[in-house]
Amino acid sequence: MKAVLCKSYGPPENLVMEEVPDLEPGDKEAVVEVYAASLNFPDGLQIQGKYQFQPPMPFTPGSEVGGIIRKIGPGFEGFEVGDRVMAIPGIGGLAEQVLVKADSVHRIPDNMDFKTAAGFAMVYTTSYHALKQRARLQPGETLLVLGASGGVGITAVELGKVMGAKVIAAASTDEKLAFIDEHCKPDHLLNYGDGELKDKVKALTGDRGADVIYDPVGGDLFDQSCRCINWNGRLLVVGFTSGRIPEYKANLALLKGSSMVGVFLGRFRKEEPAEYEKNFDELLSMYEAGKLHPVVTQTYPSEQFVEAFNVFTQRRAMGKVTVEFKSE
Repeated sequence: MKAVLCKSYGPPENLVMEEVPDLEPGDKEAVVEVYAASLNFPDGLQIQGKYQFQPPMPFTPGSEVGGIIRKIGPGFEGFEVGDRVMAIPGIGGLAEQVLVKADSVHRIPDNMDFKTAAGFAMVYTTSYHALKQRARLQPGETLLVLGASGGVGITAVELGKVMGAKVIAAASTDEKLAFIDEHCKPDHLLNYGDGELKDKVKALTGDRGADVIYDPVGGDLFDQSCRCINWNGRLLVVGFTSGRIPEYKANLALLKGSSMVGVFLGRFRKEEPAEYEKNFDELLSMYEAGKLHPVVTQTYPSEQFVEAFNVFTQRRAMGKVTVEFKSE
């Protein structure tokens, strides 16, 4: 089979695609034939050696896939060969085959294609966990989403609307805002490319600020968010795509009565597996009911994996980016 390999840390251009032996499932494992793999911002960090979890060299990047179960090992229960699934293997997704554990696999609805399946699990479960468990978002509250055109950002906008919030979708360019408006129809659009996030949020909220701020960006936007959050507000720390990990000023938390709340899907999945699975079931039910409309905007053939990664390195990601290994 063909697989993308990381043999040395660095930019996407360091990656290579090679023929490697076909996979055989071990105990409690299955082999999924990959139709599509989704890329996420952490995948780009991992190939540079900058992520908190680094597999031994050489490794195949790619944290989530959509495909069909082809082989099942002893003790792998709940699925059959031929099942259409989405999976979060963590690594190994950018290949024609990937090994998965049963707790990382979910059957996909009949009306969901493999590209959508590949890009569904991580972004939706991250945003739903953030808004449901961490922020406890309530109907009528104001939700500000930063980086709203990205993979997790656009799902936060979408879920915020489903959950009854008043949503301000914020991004750095008018092009990104037009993309968000086309797919999600938030209550307000906000361009922070001029550096005026704080004042614009206050103007939209009658000087109160946002009740919940969803921040996958960090850096200067985090700093401004601390100053445009409402009393009892919750500032969700989702990631740091800006590259700078900011510091939280304790005096601002005191003055605002606000909280900084961490969002780490991997730890939530480990510590509270029952709640994680409940979230997943609810998300799939929303999809089947037509309440969620995942956006896959860029799909690359497998041989163009470098171009797919560079969508992130060049900060051009809008919606989900997938790499296709086999056509449906």
